[in-house]
Amino acid sequence: MSTAAGLAAVAAARAWIGTPYVHQGSVRGAGADCLGLVRGIWRELYGTDPEPMPAYTPDWGEVGGTELILGGAGRYLLPAQDEQPGDVLVFRMRAGAIAKHLGILAEIGAEARFIHAYDRHGVVDSPLSAPWRARIAGRFRFPPL
Repeated sequence: MSTAAGLAAVAAARAWIGTPYVHQGSVRGAGADCLGLVRGIWRELYGTDPEPMPAYTPDWGEVGGTELILGGAGRYLLPAQDEQPGDVLVFRMRAGAIAKHLGILAEIGAEARFIHAYDRHGVVDSPLSAPWRARIAGRFRFPPL
């Protein structure tokens, strides 16, 4: 069963579809990257960002360094094992790279889909295909409203 926060996150994410991709952006309709999408949804659910965001690179293949996305998700979101709509998915785009992409699980099951901000595409709804599933490095939930 989906949580109220999960259903609210999916509804909010759907409202962001069509927002242009802007690195480090977080404004629905004006521009967002994948982290900005999740930050914007957080603000819509809880009223403010949980913490100031440091500057970060757009490089999904970045290696070395600290797992800032997974660490931040672990501080503010709840770890999840099973799939529920509204889950925040964290992706590692290649082996050995830092996990640097996020999305919101919109549908589960055989027709699973997620909403994410994608360079040159903006905020889109995509199938959670086998290649995307293979890149999931973490799954989290928004806390109760």
